[in-house]
Amino acid sequence: MKRTIFLLTLISGLISASLNATTGKQGNKRLSPETFRAHRQAFITKKAELTTEEAAKFFPVYFELQDKKKKLNDEAWKKMREVKEGNATEEDYKNALTGMYDARIAIDKLEKSYFEKFEKILPYKKIYLIQKAEMSFHRELLKGMKRKGQSWNRHSKDFMHKRGEAYRKRPGNAKRDKVKEPANAPVNTATGV
Repeated sequence: MKRTIFLLTLISGLISASLNATTGKQGNKRLSPETFRAHRQAFITKKAELTTEEAAKFFPVYFELQDKKKKLNDEAWKKMREVKEGNATEEDYKNALTGMYDARIAIDKLEKSYFEKFEKILPYKKIYLIQKAEMSFHRELLKGMKRKGQSWNRHSKDFMHKRGEAYRKRPGNAKRDKVKEPANAPVNTATGV
C-alpha cells in the first residue's frame, strides 16, 4: 500500500512536470492544465464507469485533492532544487531530504482524509476503479511521453542500430564483425575446415 502511494505521489510530481511537456511534433504547443484535467477526468470517468451525477459530485473534491498534492510536491521539489550539489553541505542535503519525506507523509495523510470524503460520495467499488483508472492514466501518459521522445533518445533501437553500422564501417573494425564458429562445430573432413 505504501509503495502504491509512493508511486502515485511520484507520478503526480511527473504530471506537474509534464504539464510543460510539448504535445505533437509541430512547434511548441503546450498542454494547458485545463486540457490535461479534462483528459484525466474523461479517462477516469470512462474507466471507472461513473455516472454523470457521480462524476459531478466526485471530481470537484478529487481535483481539490490534486491541487493540494501538487502544492506539496512543488514545495518538496523546490527544496530539492535549492541544493547546489557542488557547494552543498550535509545540512543542506539533510534539509532537502527531510522536506521531501515530510511532503510524502503529508500527501499520504491528505489522501487518507480525502478517501474518507470519497467514501461519502461513491461506493467502494467505484473508488477502487478510480484508483485503477488513475494508475492506467499515468501509465498511458508515460508511454506517450516515451513514444514522443524516441526520435531523439540515444538509447532507442534505431539509434543504436545506426550507431553499430557506423562502427562496423570504420577501417580496421571488420575483423570484429566476423561471425565466429562455435568450438564444437562439425568439421568437414574433405577440406579440414
